[in-house]
Amino acid sequence: MSYPLEEKLKQWRRDLHRHPEQGFLEMRTASKVAAELTRLGFAVRLGEEVMMADERMGVPPQRMLDAHADWALEHGADQEFLPRLMNGFTAVTAEWDTGRPGPVTIFRVDMDALPIRESDDADHVPRKLGFRSVNDGSMHACGHDAHTSIGIGLATRIAEDPDAFNGTIRILFQPAEEGTRGAKSMMAAGVVDDADFFIASHVGTGVPHGEFVAAANGFMATTKMDVTFRGRASHAGAQPEEGRNALLAAANAVVNLHAISRHSGGTSRVNVGELHGGSGRNVIADSASLKLETRGETSEVNGYMREQAEAVIRGAAMMAGADCTINVVGEAISCKCSEGLAAMLGAVAGESPGIRRVHKADNASAGSEDATYFMERVKEKGGQATYCIFGTELAAGHHNERFDIHEDTLLTAVNVLYGTALALNGRD
Repeated sequence: MSYPLEEKLKQWRRDLHRHPEQGFLEMRTASKVAAELTRLGFAVRLGEEVMMADERMGVPPQRMLDAHADWALEHGADQEFLPRLMNGFTAVTAEWDTGRPGPVTIFRVDMDALPIRESDDADHVPRKLGFRSVNDGSMHACGHDAHTSIGIGLATRIAEDPDAFNGTIRILFQPAEEGTRGAKSMMAAGVVDDADFFIASHVGTGVPHGEFVAAANGFMATTKMDVTFRGRASHAGAQPEEGRNALLAAANAVVNLHAISRHSGGTSRVNVGELHGGSGRNVIADSASLKLETRGETSEVNGYMREQAEAVIRGAAMMAGADCTINVVGEAISCKCSEGLAAMLGAVAGESPGIRRVHKADNASAGSEDATYFMERVKEKGGQATYCIFGTELAAGHHNERFDIHEDTLLTAVNVLYGTALALNGRD
């Protein structure tokens, strides 16, 4: 039975929502994407072909990767493509090369979910309609299920009329956007080095339903760090002088991290989100750990915050006679959108059904987004890049257990991105 694209988009999105996979674990998702794009006639590359292994950050331990591969297979992963998407290599690129001269235009969507247990409330729409997460503790609470579906929908529209285009259209399906971990490895593998135009997109983020932002400029540079302190255990009552208190080092670090002087060059942030340590009330703690992040309005400001944070951490360890290790598990840079490309997107959106208002740019400080690695590389090599946002009605805010989107946004986004492809690569 054949279904119109609007219905297919909903089916894809609900299937992905029901089977969420966190960063570098998107084996089922990526295998399904690879199978569908291959069926449509795209040249598909995946896994280690399109990722630089040493540039991945925050890859789960091997035992988790192995266990999730079994889960993915049990839950319908495509067996042809799954073997090439294991061990933390879950990226997919799909290319439509017309063989005719023309620009290289790249669209990027992300695929990963969040470590959130989805709401089981009776009025939560995914539960009510039967597509609530079956992967307990993981949830599509940011809209990446929608993004992946939009990417497949865009590919479907392109494949329907292969003679409509010149040049090359490439769609990137990126893993591990959450925690800003996945884009850098794809960028380092050269997947955007030949781009003339690059467009990343997102749904929601506070933009009202039916509105469109052509250039989101407020993404902050960021560094995510996992820190471990190692001291020496001792009896807290009988021999406190023999101990080296790792928990005290961590506690001092937390206080002083939040006391770092801000930078005059722009907005800055630091936050310690987790502190763990110790083994008993009468034991000098021999280990403690922190999870923290820095952010800056520019890469330079974030670089200052990161440098200061590392100095604080090492100083706190030294004061307690402890050792410390600092692991960077995620990072993103700042980047401004190309005005010309954003203006063209805005013009396309203004003529598209489902869009009632177009904003040329949004410069307000936002979170962080590692698509900036792609954008900056494209601009460095002479191309243009932008990040656009499709407003949608949300059941709850991003990263919330009740998050859900208005599914009308799916077709609206496909129409705008397809119109953009025609505007950039269409035959006269």
